[in-house]
Amino acid sequence: MQRPKSDPLAHDSCRGFYADILHFLRKRMDNASDAADMTQDVFTQWLGYRDRSRVEQPRAFLFQVARNLLSDHWRRQRVRHTVLDEQTQADEDASIDNSADPLNHAQQQQRLEQLKTVLAELSPRRREALMLHRFEGLTQAQIGARMGISVSMVEKHIAAALLHCKQRLDSDNGMEQPE
Repeated sequence: MQRPKSDPLAHDSCRGFYADILHFLRKRMDNASDAADMTQDVFTQWLGYRDRSRVEQPRAFLFQVARNLLSDHWRRQRVRHTVLDEQTQADEDASIDNSADPLNHAQQQQRLEQLKTVLAELSPRRREALMLHRFEGLTQAQIGARMGISVSMVEKHIAAALLHCKQRLDSDNGMEQPE
């Protein structure tokens, strides 16, 4: 009886790769918990990869997956910080009491209508993730548990929804978008 070809990550080597990748990600991220989650994502992608038997250097492959996930994470963080900074500025501007001004009140109503329209354009999952995060104040982990998806997927939904809203509201208000 011929013994099946063993997966190079099936036994002890998996532990070594896991520790190496976790260390690699911890050095590059400001949150150890996020680094651990991303390490899990690396191995989830590895397990989902159909041609594992063709990978000649699994360690190099796993580190490339980790670098790609890290790049995606940083990109999402940049988008999130940009949107949050703009939201903070808008909140500060809105805190100035202009409620007695009828023109301002009409503009606020128009902006709310625009926002409702833009939110309606989102897919149901993205809209749900955004609403749970922004309006119910749930953490990404809580949203993931409620929606039955990973925290990474929650981040992607929220970042994409915020970016869509920003782009649509800016274009509706005559602001040009960089290409």
